[in-house]
Amino acid sequence: MLLDGKVMMEYIGATGVPEKFDQVPIEEDINFHFIISFAIDADPSGNPQNGTFSPYWVPSLTPDSVAAIKASNPNIKALASLSGWSLGDKVLSWYNPVDPQLWISNAFTSLKSLATTYQLDGIDIDYENFPKHNESFAYCIGELITLLKNQSVISIATIAPFHTTTIPYLDLFNRYGGVIDYVNHQFYTDKVKTPRGYLEAFRLRASQFDKDKVLPSYEVNGRGIQGDAFFDALRLLEANGFDVNGVMIFSADASASNDYYYERKSQAFLLNSTTM
Repeated sequence: MLLDGKVMMEYIGATGVPEKFDQVPIEEDINFHFIISFAIDADPSGNPQNGTFSPYWVPSLTPDSVAAIKASNPNIKALASLSGWSLGDKVLSWYNPVDPQLWISNAFTSLKSLATTYQLDGIDIDYENFPKHNESFAYCIGELITLLKNQSVISIATIAPFHTTTIPYLDLFNRYGGVIDYVNHQFYTDKVKTPRGYLEAFRLRASQFDKDKVLPSYEVNGRGIQGDAFFDALRLLEANGFDVNGVMIFSADASASNDYYYERKSQAFLLNSTTM
């Protein structure tokens, strides 16, 4: 179920920059979700730990700092993003657990502990590499999200597919879409640099997933559409009948250098948007 109002998704903590939550400008009428990156099912050398997730985000994002930023605004939520591309030089990949039930049990226990420590409201699924046979991904992740929600450990779950990982995420979404709240599709990987191209990419992903759950996304100082052309693309989405329910930005780590221009302007756009 979608949350009331408009939502901002902000990745934070993935690149080693000593970022802090209270540096990010937040409008009080926005449902602001910090996606803390990353919790990883691996030891520090990148060896899989059979579902036991550990936090690998920057040390400045402490449990106390999560508690403080959430206390400052009831609309702020904190999610842990799972996996990401790599841990140091080790590229991470989904692997098929020998015992899927044990993997799910270990993941539930470790994420419940993280959720308690960091006052997490949800998880974001960001596995970015898959073996040729990855049938266990949809089952393990779908059952994990379902269990975490049924046990009231989390209330929000998001997924973050990109252009080469659409198939396993579609399998997950088609089987467990009822427990997935938002699709943080990484549109900056779709190699579109114009508002018209962005519209066509969004139209495709909206048809594959749920158009009301797919959020437009932007990579600061990164790939894909750049600069104010992104906001032209948002206006074009609305002009073509899409409700812009929110925006995902990667990431706060990069935004510090430009005084969070895209966070400020995205929130202003959402608050001034006529679609609700």
